[in-house]
Parts: sequence; C-alpha cells; structure tokens
Amino acid sequence: MVFGIITSIAACPAIVGTNEAVMQGQKQNAREKHRGLKSNLVANCDATSRYASVVNGAAVVLENNKLYLATPNVEDEAHPFAGYYLPYPDHNWGRQGEGLVSTIMDDPPQLNWIYVDEDTYEVKYGDRVQSQEHIIGPWDCTKLDRRVTLEGWEGFLAVRESAGNWALYFDREDDSLQDRVSPKKRRVEVELTRKEMKKRKDEDNEGR
Repeated sequence: MVFGIITSIAACPAIVGTNEAVMQGQKQNAREKHRGLKSNLVANCDATSRYASVVNGAAVVLENNKLYLATPNVEDEAHPFAGYYLPYPDHNWGRQGEGLVSTIMDDPPQLNWIYVDEDTYEVKYGDRVQSQEHIIGPWDCTKLDRRVTLEGWEGFLAVRESAGNWALYFDREDDSLQDRVSPKKRRVEVELTRKEMKKRKDEDNEGR
C-alpha cells in the first residue's frame, strides 16, 4: 500500500506536466486558428497625414495583378482582398510565418499567392509560377492587433500612381523606396489590418 502511494506521488508531476502541455497546446491552437480564417485587409495611416481622408480606412483590393487601396479612382470591378495564411510549397519559415493567399474571384472561387515584386517592391498577386521568383514570405501578423507583417516587420507604403490610384508597396530597404519609385510620386506609410470576414453557411474556406 505504501509503495502504491509513493508511486502515485512520484507520478503526479509527470501527469501535471502532461496536462499543462496539453492545455498549452490547446491555447496555442486557439490563438493560431485565426490564421486560417478568411479576412479582408484595411489600410490605416497617420490621421495627421494630408492624405488621411483618402487612405485611412481604405479597403485593399486586387486588380490587374496588383494590390491597391479602394479609393474613388479604383475601378468597381476590383476584387476585395479575401485571404489567409497558407504554407507556401517547399518553403518552411517555422515561427517566422507562412505564405499569404487571397481569392481573386468568387465564381468560380480561385486563389492566388500574394507576393512582393523583387525588382519594383510592388505588392502583387499571381499563381505559383508567377510568384516563386519573388518575395513570397514569410508573411505573419502582430499578436494583438493582427496587423500584417512581411519578413518580420511592417514596411508597407501606399504610393500614388499617375492615374491617381494608390498602389501598395513594401519598403524593404526602409528608405521610402528612393531607388524604386519616382520622387514625384506621393507615398504614405500604412498599416494593414486583418478584418475577419463573416462566414457564410455554404462557405468551406477553400479547404481550410
């Protein structure tokens, strides 16, 4: 009897440790579940910016293989960003992040990878062949506000193009794109916040 009690006492730390590990795993899974949920993207900038009335709160849309802000100059046919994180084939960044995808049309539903052009630093979308030679990740988000990050930081700019559209860029060198964009073009630092979409009854989230 004494031996049995001693054995039980000795086993308690192991049992407690196992239970804590399971609970930690469950909490981690709950925290990470949002990564597979389809979300829109909203751009935000400093409220004191002279362009805040146009840029701040603008939704991100896809058109002509690039990502834009949904300002009045953008065509009505532009497709709203509706995406989530997904492992990019043959790439494993571990805790640094994953790939990022978005639908490019609703009917039939079709996904493309989100990437940054290696030469121009424009944020674009395309299939695997189009994206694989460019900056494809790791994409991630901040823990609290779930703002989008790439390569570990938030370096996104909205650049006003000649047609008046605001295109998304990634300021990889943190130099305001001085060697990538004409100095005549206006640019604004933006944060990209994920806004979870309302799930429809018939939605399967493309297999996630």
